[in-house]
Amino acid sequence: MSSTWDTDPKDDRFDPRDGEKTMKAVVTAGNGGYDKLQCRVVRLPTLEPGEVLLHVLAAGVNNTEINTRIGWYSSSVTTGTEDAAIVEEKQATAKADGGWNETTPFPFIQGTDCCGRIVAVAPGGDESTIGSRVLVRACMRETDFDSIENIWMGSDFDGAFAQFVKVSAGEVFPVNCDWSDAELGTIPCSYGTAENMVHRAKVSQGEHVLVPGASGGVGSAVVQLVKRRGATVTAIAAKAKMKQVLSIGADRVIDRDDDVVASLGEKSMDVVIDNVAGPAFGGLLEVLKRGGRYASSGAIGGPLVAFDMRTFYLKDLTLIGCTAWDEPVFPNLISYIERGELRPLVAKILPLEKIADAQAEFIEKKHVGNFVLIPPPLDD
Repeated sequence: MSSTWDTDPKDDRFDPRDGEKTMKAVVTAGNGGYDKLQCRVVRLPTLEPGEVLLHVLAAGVNNTEINTRIGWYSSSVTTGTEDAAIVEEKQATAKADGGWNETTPFPFIQGTDCCGRIVAVAPGGDESTIGSRVLVRACMRETDFDSIENIWMGSDFDGAFAQFVKVSAGEVFPVNCDWSDAELGTIPCSYGTAENMVHRAKVSQGEHVLVPGASGGVGSAVVQLVKRRGATVTAIAAKAKMKQVLSIGADRVIDRDDDVVASLGEKSMDVVIDNVAGPAFGGLLEVLKRGGRYASSGAIGGPLVAFDMRTFYLKDLTLIGCTAWDEPVFPNLISYIERGELRPLVAKILPLEKIADAQAEFIEKKHVGNFVLIPPPLDD
């Protein structure tokens, strides 16, 4: 993709030549490779009642943006995210069912993580919030928390890969801490997803929790969030990343290439919180104790798994799918940050126009923590 900002509109929706104020953004044009990530000058968002405008200070990189671009959520894709991304770079194909809930709204601005500053509110809004540094709750309920229906910033509507983004005023949370913008930019998607799994699995003090994929953004967040609840963590990670995973609180780390049942023993874990799935899935159920809980929000190792129903029902297991965040999740995260109970893990910081480089390196999974993109200065 080009790293220069294109002022020639590719579609009416983003035409900046109509006299309206503009901003720089990365527009994802459709399913496909990195060429679908296009640096453009586009219209500044127009606020509707109840919305606020944020100057984006930092935007994290997540699997979900890559998955949406390459169409990984389509049922036609059967491989893990890394293999799917490699294939999509060679053979771009549009997938009608490649979005979260409805057809993906291409072209649009991705970016699920946002640390920003409120710069404007819609008429009738609370002007006292202007100037506040905030995090955006990326997973939003469409009506209220009595319904599980949800939408995601940067997947269902325009997100934070831009100089500005507009969101509902009820989805921004002021945060008072000494973290940098980039550090805060690692939080929303990874830590919100992790806390939602920990919350739904009802992890409690004294339990033993297994965390596959512990070096990734979600996995490293799970390690910290489980430890703050007083549970014991056994993590799974690549050999080269073991020391870093231990440094964030894991009590033990086993090699991801090891046989998990042979290493840990059957019925050794109270809870498994997994974002990997793939070929190792069956063993993860084997190591759960009778009555154990398995929570998942992803399948970066592969979405199709071997599932023995006998293991499931004979051990009285509970399987918990986690996408929509429960109401306490994001307020809890803000409180943990402000009390100093979490550590930000910034793997790399790049300018927004280098998004293709960031995603290519992100897919290699050689890092621990999160990548963060910084939009261009407003006077640039």
